[in-house]
Amino acid sequence: QVQLVESGGGLVQVGGSLRLSCAASGRTFSDFSMGWFRQAPGKEREAVTTISRLSGRTYYASSVKGRFTISRDNAKNTVYLQMNSLKPEDTAVYYCAASWLGAYDDLNGFSSWGQGTQVTVSS
Repeated sequence: QVQLVESGGGLVQVGGSLRLSCAASGRTFSDFSMGWFRQAPGKEREAVTTISRLSGRTYYASSVKGRFTISRDNAKNTVYLQMNSLKPEDTAVYYCAASWLGAYDDLNGFSSWGQGTQVTVSS
């Protein structure tokens, strides 16, 4: 079992930036592919971006490609999401997720979740 705690959400204006962090504990962090998912009101949860366990390979949803960057620091047991050029449609609860020994691009394999952090982009 891994525990995930997100931080860094908040209110930002259109075009602004935010950096989310997710601290993991409980198991060997490098055993997990990590990802960020989001859920907007009235919509299903969607994958935003994921990163592999060791090689740093990444997946990005087309809606965020070029604006968001995922990274991880295995020494600090932390994964980050840098969000730039934010748009109103990025408003959602953002969840950190982990997949134990899973492939970063197997989006259905993420089974451990944080509590979520709200990101609101105002126009």
